[in-house]
Amino acid sequence: MIDTSKGALLAASPTLAAILVAVAVGLLPVATIGIGEGLVTGHIADPYVLRILWFTLLQAGLSTLLSVAFAIPVALALARVDFRGRRLLLRLFALPLALPAIVVILGIVAVYGRTGWVSTLTGSPINIYGLSGILLAHVFFNLPLATRLLLQQVESIPPESWRLAAQLDFTQQARFRLIEWPQLRASLPGVASLIFLLCAASFAVVLTLGGGPSATTLEVGIYQALRFDYDPARATILSLAQLILCGLFVLLAGHYAQAAQNWPALKGISERYETHSRGGTLALFFIIAIAAIFVGAPIAAIITSGIVADFVWPAVIRAILTSLAVALPAAALSLVLAWPLARASAKAVSPTARSLLNLSALLTLIVPPAVMATGWFITASRAGLALSAAPYLVIAMNALMALPFALGTLAPAMQQSMAQHDRLCASLGIKGLRRLTLIDLPVLRRPLGLAAAMAFMLSLGDLTAITLFGSQNLMTLPALIYAQMGSYRIDAAAGTAFVLALFTMAIITLLDKWSGRA
Repeated sequence: MIDTSKGALLAASPTLAAILVAVAVGLLPVATIGIGEGLVTGHIADPYVLRILWFTLLQAGLSTLLSVAFAIPVALALARVDFRGRRLLLRLFALPLALPAIVVILGIVAVYGRTGWVSTLTGSPINIYGLSGILLAHVFFNLPLATRLLLQQVESIPPESWRLAAQLDFTQQARFRLIEWPQLRASLPGVASLIFLLCAASFAVVLTLGGGPSATTLEVGIYQALRFDYDPARATILSLAQLILCGLFVLLAGHYAQAAQNWPALKGISERYETHSRGGTLALFFIIAIAAIFVGAPIAAIITSGIVADFVWPAVIRAILTSLAVALPAAALSLVLAWPLARASAKAVSPTARSLLNLSALLTLIVPPAVMATGWFITASRAGLALSAAPYLVIAMNALMALPFALGTLAPAMQQSMAQHDRLCASLGIKGLRRLTLIDLPVLRRPLGLAAAMAFMLSLGDLTAITLFGSQNLMTLPALIYAQMGSYRIDAAAGTAFVLALFTMAIITLLDKWSGRA
């Protein structure tokens, strides 16, 4: 490499300093108040705090267990049979992660709520609020993720293993026990850790489907302590607990979080040299059909409810403009931060330097959004800037939350580009702004577009930062949907959710087409 690890770190030092300052401003008030008032006064063992901690662990553990348990047979079924529409089904499984959480939650309510499709068909109203609703929503979000990650593992089994199994005339049970299960078992801890982390840090699901104080997690408890009770001491104690919990699971799930960020394309089904009985084939298709209905029904409900919804256009248009005013700068800021980190990581020779650069981006995953927002909220309130600085805080928060995903998309492409062009550019004297415009931007157009789309999508659908810093004058589309649901204007919420879903998919499609141009 032309540059050294020391030079790479020096070039990225302004970005590293900005990230560290942002994290420090979020952590220091939390640590000071939490330790000072929590440990000294004994409130850290408050029954309310312990109950919230227990429910957080309970719902995350059950959600993880159900998601992984259901994903294993679905992944195996998809690996064992090939059929027309398989690729379309895998794209359907990507939608729960692409759509904003609040939109999908509205679809779940439309299907499983008291007046939803299932209640209408069975004639028995279903209460999806509380632990049951949280588990249902988390399984909906994480079953497709776990299925895709586990399916990657099964599809990575060498063809020689299947050829040998066919030569030895393995039964289906022997194939699973000797070939598939060892491959799945090695990846289950990482997949489960990633899903547990996502469920433990879940905000929108618990906020909308929790149903009250008995179903409150650490993230929602922080929000309630600041917005309703204005109890910074309790918020910081909950933040410390959330920080420790999420920090541990980020370290456990780091490898699989990176895999989810890059979202590699799945290969087509490989030759397994096996045949299935008619009953076995029907059983596999039954498993796939149930999974497709479970994932597809809420998405279909979003479309059907949105088409006939009651659109409150003045409020929707204001929310669209606010969402754009937040998401566009947040996506741009995320790219500005990700570019020097990706460039420095590509130039770094030392593995230690590369690890430090990657860790700087992962800090925003290790420190949960609610924790960092708590510190920022306290700091801004003490300075009397809570209202005036709110839009900038939301933009900065969304940019930092999108940074690991933007870096995960951009860094591998940057490394490959530099390996191909560094020597030629050095020999021709092409550097600086000239290299950026002639070489880097054209070559990295697609990963830049994908990183921008991902950052924009995450910011557009964010509910955490806007609920803490937002107000009547600062209301994005997700905040408007939540407000409409809270006032029981479900038709209006369905219309707003439909607009947000269309808006999200349209922007992502445009950015993807732009990034794919030659």
